[in-house]
Amino acid sequence: MKKILISGGNGNLAKELVKANTSFDIISLSKKDLDITNLELLEQTVRKSKPDIFIHTAALTRPMIKHIESPEESITTNIIGTSNVVLTCMKYNVKLIYISTDYVYPCTKGNYAESDPLLPVNEYAWSKLGGECAVKLYDNSLILRMALCQYPFPHDKALIDVKKSYLYMHDAVDIIYKLIDEIGILNVGGEAMSPFEFAKPDNPQLGKIKMQEVNNVKMGKDASMNINKLLQKLYD
Repeated sequence: MKKILISGGNGNLAKELVKANTSFDIISLSKKDLDITNLELLEQTVRKSKPDIFIHTAALTRPMIKHIESPEESITTNIIGTSNVVLTCMKYNVKLIYISTDYVYPCTKGNYAESDPLLPVNEYAWSKLGGECAVKLYDNSLILRMALCQYPFPHDKALIDVKKSYLYMHDAVDIIYKLIDEIGILNVGGEAMSPFEFAKPDNPQLGKIKMQEVNNVKMGKDASMNINKLLQKLYD
C-alpha cells in the first residue's frame, strides 16, 4: 500500500482527501506539525514517515487581500514553502503533487489549455505560479491547476458574468486519486459556466452579483479551462 503525506491538513481539500481515501496509507499534517517554511522540520518529517507521494495542499489562500497587504507572508508560504517541499521530495525521491489554480492563466478568453501562456490575474495566483516554477524543476511531479469550490457554495450570491470550470472539492478528490501516477501539468475542472449556474442547482435561494460589484478581489472574466487532456487521462 502506497503511503501519502499531505500538507495543509486543516484545509478543506486535505480533509476531503482523507475522507475519500480507500486505497492509501495517509498521513495528513496541519501547519502545527508540518510547517513547510521550516526546511529542517520538513526533511525530518519526510525522512521519518517515508511517504511514496507528497500531496502539497498547504497554502496561503483567503482572504485574497492578504496577498496584497502581506506579500512577505504570501512569498514565504506559497513560494519559499513550496520550494522547500520540492527540495525535500527531490532529496528523498518522493513523488510530488502540487495543487495550483486556474488563475495562473490570463482569464480573458477562457478555454485555456495547459500549454497556453500564463499571466496570473492576481497576487495570489502569482504566488501559486511561483510555487509552480519550483515544482516544474522536479521531474517526478504533477501540477494540478484546479478550480475548486467548497460544498455547499459558501456565499449568498454568485457571479453571473464570469466563467469558471468549477468542481466541488468532494468531486475533485476522486479525480486526484485517479491521477496519482501521472506527471506533468493537468487542468482539473468541470464544465465552463458562471459561478451562479454552477451553484444554483444546489441552492435555489442563491442571489446574483456582477463582477463590477466585487471590489476586494481581482479576477478575470473567463478563467475556464480546457480539460480534454484530463478526460483522456481518465477515460482513454
